[in-house]
Amino acid sequence: MGTQLIKNALLLATMDDKRQEIPNGGLFIRNGFVEKVGKTEELPTEADEIIDLSGHVVLPGLINTHHHFYQTLTRAVPGAQNSNLFNWLKTLYPIWGRMTSEDIYISAQTAAAELALSGCTTASDHLYIFPNDSKLDDEIAGVSQVGLRFHASRGSMSLGESKGGLPPDSVVEDEDAILKDCARVVEQFHDPNPGSKLQIVFAPCSPFSVTGELMKQSAKLARHYGVHLHTHLAETEDEEAFTLEKFGYRPVDYMATLDWLGDDVWFAHSIHVSMQDIKAYQRCGCGVAHCPSSNMRLGSGFAPIEEYLREGIKLSIGVDGSASNDGSHMLGEVRQALLMARLRAGMRGASLSGKDAPKLITAREALEIATRGGAAVLGRKDIGSLEPGKCADFIAVNMNRLRYAGGLHDPLAALVFCNPGWVDYNFVHGQAIVRNGELTTINLTDLVKQHNRAASRLTSID
Repeated sequence: MGTQLIKNALLLATMDDKRQEIPNGGLFIRNGFVEKVGKTEELPTEADEIIDLSGHVVLPGLINTHHHFYQTLTRAVPGAQNSNLFNWLKTLYPIWGRMTSEDIYISAQTAAAELALSGCTTASDHLYIFPNDSKLDDEIAGVSQVGLRFHASRGSMSLGESKGGLPPDSVVEDEDAILKDCARVVEQFHDPNPGSKLQIVFAPCSPFSVTGELMKQSAKLARHYGVHLHTHLAETEDEEAFTLEKFGYRPVDYMATLDWLGDDVWFAHSIHVSMQDIKAYQRCGCGVAHCPSSNMRLGSGFAPIEEYLREGIKLSIGVDGSASNDGSHMLGEVRQALLMARLRAGMRGASLSGKDAPKLITAREALEIATRGGAAVLGRKDIGSLEPGKCADFIAVNMNRLRYAGGLHDPLAALVFCNPGWVDYNFVHGQAIVRNGELTTINLTDLVKQHNRAASRLTSID
């Protein structure tokens, strides 16, 4: 892989413990890992590849911790446009049940391409439906073509309507088969080493689509293999009513009975939580994937971001599924997180001023949630910041663009406050997957045609 010199950045934000912001900054990279960080004049002058990023802001790649790639096939479906979560799911389950292996592969490429162009270098996806002999392998193959660092979640649904669950019986799996396949994909794909580009996660879908026994056995198997656990939790008031009626517990208390509170667990959404729940997350080291656009799109509510930050909860950002967000724009999701947190703070103290006014989340805090926070949630110590020994995962944005005009007073903040577009460079382990604003790894024109054909086929069947 050799050496690379990144030089002359307008500003390089390291997101390390010192939170360095280095004018005229740069990186010296060897074999995919950062070797030196500093001002350009402090770095070596020779390398196998030299890239001048004058006028660009450089920062660590963004880390997406919750998504459903296959849902790019069902964006803006008419019957699901104006529904809350449960009704939205009931509309889409039958459509998703028609997917094939090829659909999973194509949709994974589409979502990964969007993420790469919008500044994401590491993504975790939650695939929990496997119709028509499709496998997690199909998604892994699609993402590998794009080049993202990937945490692939072997999700599952086992509690169908006939047993009191939400999904139709046609899209659930046998629990023994689920656990057997979880073991298979870990043994076949999981790489726990520093610099790993592929890791496996076990991810039963939700309290209303799997049994408690599957949750327990998944946790036991994950800890045997040393992999992380992930699920949806406390997303809606409907979910809370469901767990109270069916199991006799609120969602977080229910997780405690299943051995699902720990530093190897992160939950998507976690909107409807009490202070006691937040304290349990803090005590046990649980992480949270905050999905602001999806929460707004489905009318699910406001996650308590201020409280999570104050209590030191491992907090990250997820774009969530592209049928409940309808996009996979990672930098845009950072902006949404900032705005949603500020709106909630304002609603809770809109008439206050001075020392009693609510604290507003900053642009830098939002970026930290999407970088350092994402790494912490995924249990990665080799990504999330730019410092010696860490992976050379970084993005660069040319600030000489119309959308940033007038924002150079604080270019790092401008990336969040101003309306985002595509990034100009995206490097994963020293490999450019976006260069000069163009994806380098796959042909997008052909991909869009294939994707639209697949989406039309799925939704045109009565």
